[in-house]
Amino acid sequence: MSKLELKKIRKEFSSEIIPVKDISIEVEDGEFLTFVGPSGCGKSTLLRLIAGLDQPTRGNVLIGGRNVNSIPPGQRNIAMVFQSYALYPHMTVVENISTSLKLRKIPQAEIERRVNEITTKLGLNKVRDRKPAKLSGGQRQRVALARALVREPDIFLLDEPLSNLDALLREEVRAELKQLFASQNKPVVYVTHDQTEAMTLSTKIAVLHDGILQQLDTPHTIYSYPANHFVAKFMGSPQMNLLELKCEGNFALLGDLKIQLPNLPIAIPEVVFGIRPEDVRLATTQDNQTIKGKVNLVENLGKDKLISVQIDGFNKTLRALLPANQNWDGDRITLSLLTKGMHWFDAVSGNRFS
Repeated sequence: MSKLELKKIRKEFSSEIIPVKDISIEVEDGEFLTFVGPSGCGKSTLLRLIAGLDQPTRGNVLIGGRNVNSIPPGQRNIAMVFQSYALYPHMTVVENISTSLKLRKIPQAEIERRVNEITTKLGLNKVRDRKPAKLSGGQRQRVALARALVREPDIFLLDEPLSNLDALLREEVRAELKQLFASQNKPVVYVTHDQTEAMTLSTKIAVLHDGILQQLDTPHTIYSYPANHFVAKFMGSPQMNLLELKCEGNFALLGDLKIQLPNLPIAIPEVVFGIRPEDVRLATTQDNQTIKGKVNLVENLGKDKLISVQIDGFNKTLRALLPANQNWDGDRITLSLLTKGMHWFDAVSGNRFS
C-alpha cells in the first residue's frame, strides 16, 4: 500500500505568510486527487511538502503509514511531473526516460523492458532517438510523463503539467492522463488552477483558498453541493450566479419574485442565493414563478448562448445558458429558475445551508 496521509500540515514562511493552514487529507491507492484553487492558495506548496522539497512547520506527511518528514526527496520513491517538463536537453528521449532507473542501478534488461513498454504506450517509439529540441510540446509532455511512469513509484505528483499546451492538445493529453493513471493503482496528486481539468480527471478534488481547505469531495458533490459560496463560484464554467437577497419571512426577494427559503434554524435578514446559468431557462406559459428583465449581453458559445439579464426591480445581473436555437422578442426576456438548481448560503459566513 502507498496510501498518502497529510495530518494537520501547516507551512509558515513568516507570521504573515502562511500558504498552508492545518490541512488534513488522505489519498488511497488508485485515487486521483486534484488540488485546485486560485494563484497563491497553497496548492503548489502542498505538493512540495509531499515531495520533501519543503519541510512543514508542523504536521506530518505519511506514505504507506510511514512518517516521511525526515526522509529526503530522493528516498521517498515519488515521481514528479513539472509544468516546465524539466527534460535534459543533451539526452535523447530514451536517455531522458531511463536516467532515473540507471541511477537506482536497475538491471539493464529491466530498464529496456520498462522503457520499451512505456514508449509504446505513450506513442513515443518514432521519436526515441530525438532530443527535446526536436520534439513538439505534446511529445515533450509525454516524455516527462514516461519518465515518471517508468519508475513505478509509490506516489505520482503532477504540478500543472498541461498548462504549456494549446487548448486542443491539452484536451487530448488530458484524456490520455486519465487512462494512464487509472491503470497504475497508486495515489496521484495533481495541481491545477483549471477547474475543468480538476472535474474531468479526479476521483476527489480539494478546493483551496488562502491556504485553507474549503471542500474535499468527489467532483459531482463539489459541483452539485458546494460547501460555501467560494467553492460555488470557483467550480463551474460559466460561473454560478450568486446574488445577495433580502428576506421577508420564509421568502427571499428577487425583484418581483418571492422564492421559498429552505428550512433555516433562525430568521435571517439576508441570504446569498446561487443558481448555475444552465439552471435558468426560457419561461413557458406553464411556469408559475418567473422573472423578467432586459438582455444586456449575448455571448455565442456555439451550441449555447450565454445571456446576461438585468432583472426588473433588482439592480443585479443574472446569467442564463440557453440553447442556441432559442430566441426571444427584442431585448426583453422572461426566465424561470429550476428549483432543484437553487443553492442557499449564509450571507455572513458564506457557508452552505443544508
